[in-house]
Amino acid sequence: MSLSHFQSEFEKLINRDNFPEKIHSQRQEAFSKFLNTGIPTQKWEDWQFTNLTRIAKGKYRICETQDVPNNEREFPSFKMEGVNTIVIYNGHYQEKLSSIPSGVQILSGLDYLERKNWENNNPENSPFDLLNTAFMDSGVSIVVEPGTDLETPIRMLFISSGKEPIMTSPRVHVDLGESSSATFVEHHADNSESFFQNGSVFISLEDYAQLDHIRIQSNSEKTANMGNLHIEQNCNSRYTFFQFAHGAELGRLNIHANLRGEGADCSLNGLALSNGNQHLDNHVITDHQVPNCTSTQNFKSVLQDNSSGVFNGRTIVRKDAQKTDSSQSNKNLLLSKSALMNSNPQLEIYADDVKCAHGSTTGALDDDALFYIRSRGLDILAAKTVLIRGFATELLESVKHDGIRYLLTDRFDAWLSENTAS
Repeated sequence: MSLSHFQSEFEKLINRDNFPEKIHSQRQEAFSKFLNTGIPTQKWEDWQFTNLTRIAKGKYRICETQDVPNNEREFPSFKMEGVNTIVIYNGHYQEKLSSIPSGVQILSGLDYLERKNWENNNPENSPFDLLNTAFMDSGVSIVVEPGTDLETPIRMLFISSGKEPIMTSPRVHVDLGESSSATFVEHHADNSESFFQNGSVFISLEDYAQLDHIRIQSNSEKTANMGNLHIEQNCNSRYTFFQFAHGAELGRLNIHANLRGEGADCSLNGLALSNGNQHLDNHVITDHQVPNCTSTQNFKSVLQDNSSGVFNGRTIVRKDAQKTDSSQSNKNLLLSKSALMNSNPQLEIYADDVKCAHGSTTGALDDDALFYIRSRGLDILAAKTVLIRGFATELLESVKHDGIRYLLTDRFDAWLSENTAS
């Protein structure tokens, strides 16, 4: 998508009458900055291993009325048991297909901004943050009341469908009040022939709040999925994140976690499975701003064929963030000689009394381990399967909800069956 095409689509959006002037001014400011910045190239340090040609040359258009189903369609192929589901179809909230539990408020983007006195989250960490602010649509906010303990997970299901190239820019807020707890599932799925999603999710945890966040990225192979995740944690809050990514031709997740309350605990994890020419990228920043906080980054990738991946993890420990306890781990398994992984864990420490560690490994299946397992009577394919499953089990078992864990395990086994056939 050229910048001129962005310009024409932006003008189309800004000329619509269904947004207040306050939103128009925010959009225009963000888009002006985006035009000055441009689309990242591989000359940029944070993007040197990520080729954005698909996005730069695509001619995606914003969603129109005809992109919304004109009846109450069901989506049995995306069914998930034991969850309350909020459906977003081609960038449009489907209220009649959604279920909301008690103790939770679902607000539109405009209602949420009005409640916040029109103070919008407009991060400028990357051009895609600016692009999301300029084109933000399907604004849905989840507000969990203080002291609420939600036993049933809330799933936000993003479905894209159609033959025409569409761009959506969802803007989602998840706010947990003091001493509340919830499980939030962010599920991306589609059968579209050409699609670009540039979504921003903002997580806010008040004191003693707890959130388990599971992101399932299972887009079609014709999709580019750019995820921007921003986390703000207050005192003694706990945030656990796990991404299961096996879809999209190009998938990148940009995480920026701010630990700004003492006692905050942040655990960021991910498992990426890639084949063909897929490229799956994780760019993670954990920012310790106050003392006595803990954080972990644990990301693994399994790569087949000509696929590629990136892990760029950074932990920042500010000057006053004494007693920080932080660790990073990135492990990658290459199933073919042409698969490529780029790993760059980093520590940026300005405090003295801290406990920080990081490590990274990339390699093929261990020949000695394969020989040992085969000596127990398994053939080569079964031996490979055992080792790969053992590599991934640690992360899959970290998902606490039984139904979601079983679903992800089944998907992992299906991928494994397709990619260890030879």
